[in-house]
Amino acid sequence: MRKILLFLVISIIALSVKAQHTGYTAVTDLTKFKAAFMDVAQKTTTIKSDFIQDKNMSMLAEKITSKGKFWFKKNNQVRMEYTDPFQYLMIINQDKVYIKDGTKENTISTKSNKLFQQINKITVDCVQGTALNNPDFATRVFENKANYLVELTPVSKNLKDYFSTINIIIDKKDYSVASIEMNESSGDNTTIRFINKEMNTILPDALFYIK
Repeated sequence: MRKILLFLVISIIALSVKAQHTGYTAVTDLTKFKAAFMDVAQKTTTIKSDFIQDKNMSMLAEKITSKGKFWFKKNNQVRMEYTDPFQYLMIINQDKVYIKDGTKENTISTKSNKLFQQINKITVDCVQGTALNNPDFATRVFENKANYLVELTPVSKNLKDYFSTINIIIDKKDYSVASIEMNESSGDNTTIRFINKEMNTILPDALFYIK
């Protein structure tokens, strides 16, 4: 269950930095940033990207690096496929989540679990540009010359049990999400960087099909 919940957050998203956000300063005109971010996000109908994920676990001396491909299509359709060093597939389509781990397959309805609903909402909010208005998080926004950093701190107990903070980095050039850092309450963290991004290309519905 914990593994599935962590993967649900991944559909979005941003660039990894340390907790103190070295090199960033607080955004002074938050209204302007919100408007620009939401405007671009609402015009984004599809995203296709490669990704690199780094997982740091307190029990391991070395990080675990994985690679794969990511697809997004409005409304609320996500496909994340790990290809190296293992194969793992997650598809989100509306309120259904499909997981394939090796030969094991599982389909879950987010309607059956409040925490699943919250995680699903994070995904939609980040892609659609409404993450700053999510009442489940306290938000702060920082910037440097190249990027914005949106820091999300959970205020709901369910999310606090899993995450201490989620940091989203947004590229100033096009307001697209570059990567995400998920800091878990356990002390572990996961960073996903999105590269070779293609925006608003045609994606077949079959990519997101769940039986």
